[in-house]
Amino acid sequence: MLPEWITKPVGDAPSTHWPKPLDPFPNPEAETVEDRRPTPYQRDRGFDIQARSEEGRGLGRAGVIHTAHGDIKTPAFIPVGTKADVKGLVPEQIAGTGAQAVLANAYHLYLQPGSGIVDEAGGFGSFMHWPGPTFTDSGGFQVLSMGAGFKKVLTAEFAGGDMSSSGASAHSGVDAGPVAPELVKRQREAVKLSKAVVDEDGVVFSSHIDGSKHRFNPEISISIQHQLGADIMFAFDELTSLSHPRSYQLESLDRTEAWARRCLIEHRAQTETRTHRPYQQLWGVVQGADYQDLRIRAARTLGEMEEDGQMFDGFGIGGALRKDRLGEIVSWATAELPENKGRHLLGISEPFDLFVAVEAGIDTFDCVNPSRVARNAAIYTPTGRFNLTNARFARDFSPLVEGCGCYTCQNFTKAYVRHLFKAKEILASTLATIHNEWFTVRLVDAIREALIEGNLSEFREEMLGNFYGRSLNVEPNGS
Repeated sequence: MLPEWITKPVGDAPSTHWPKPLDPFPNPEAETVEDRRPTPYQRDRGFDIQARSEEGRGLGRAGVIHTAHGDIKTPAFIPVGTKADVKGLVPEQIAGTGAQAVLANAYHLYLQPGSGIVDEAGGFGSFMHWPGPTFTDSGGFQVLSMGAGFKKVLTAEFAGGDMSSSGASAHSGVDAGPVAPELVKRQREAVKLSKAVVDEDGVVFSSHIDGSKHRFNPEISISIQHQLGADIMFAFDELTSLSHPRSYQLESLDRTEAWARRCLIEHRAQTETRTHRPYQQLWGVVQGADYQDLRIRAARTLGEMEEDGQMFDGFGIGGALRKDRLGEIVSWATAELPENKGRHLLGISEPFDLFVAVEAGIDTFDCVNPSRVARNAAIYTPTGRFNLTNARFARDFSPLVEGCGCYTCQNFTKAYVRHLFKAKEILASTLATIHNEWFTVRLVDAIREALIEGNLSEFREEMLGNFYGRSLNVEPNGS
């Protein structure tokens, strides 16, 4: 029997009753600041806790993040619209999955079409016709991965590969034991690569589009994100890999904390200048790799950091970390962060990781994976993942998931969507993405409900047992 969370409609989702958006083009010639400012209709910041979980690590909570463009009930999954679009979907289709917000990338929108153009459009939400809450990341990950050559290493790490310098478990203070010669070489290469592009002011990088040189620093990143107009944006930080030795992680953390202060100062200045826009929240980013003392230090420092009355409105847990110790490492930070502010974990969407992160105190997530694998015909189901291009689906006239409430499953069959993939039709990616985003969004919604109802452990055991216990894909080469 199909679980209820994937079948029921989205009728009560926050995205179905967002308030009317603020006027993106207030009168710039008004006589007073107050006349220029759009009339607020919505709390533009803050986080309210509605329920707590005593299960697992005892850090899980359900709540509401307030933004200028609507509330976000948490825990929540935030689909990624990298270039101000969730690939293949129009905004109404995104809302149809139950998604409460979307996240875009500062690096990509800065390079194309330019943050100034997005600003003229009223921010990326108006630009892409999305009326609900929005996030932007600082561009730090893309600057270092795409613009500075870290991509291969970071791809392996964020996919769960063991890239730690010692090969041992996460540790609290010092490097564990002797380091093998090949790992010493990798450490030296990582540090050399970092020092070639990172200095105390910021990062120099090359555009992946045309190779032109650019610089991001705290002031530039915050200025760009203010132009992009997201309700929630993130401080500019240095991204390290697990290949970097502890000595460099310490150096980088010092730099990231200095940058965080500069972000707060620039954020206050931009907020005071741009009074024609609603308030944009700035969230700090907790780094520290897989070192307990560094994560705790970063969380405490950012949680208490204040510059001229400006503090962080929430926090992101950033950087590469060991996937097999995800809950432990995340909990080091969340146990130290202020309770009354939201917490976001960047780049997570697999079912196991979602449960672990919620139990460790995370409120929101973003990840490209549901849409990325959809474009390769990989389909999520409550009993695992399968590849729709398999020949056995050529005459399968059942939905992708029987009883699923998403638009694709309500209207199309495996045979039809498979045909679209084999014929290389664009619609194939659209229909598969609708389903995968629905699956992920609705799963996190169900985690929220289970947490509120006090049966998170039971739901976790049932859902993960079904998902990882068996799969529709019987081929040995995976999904």
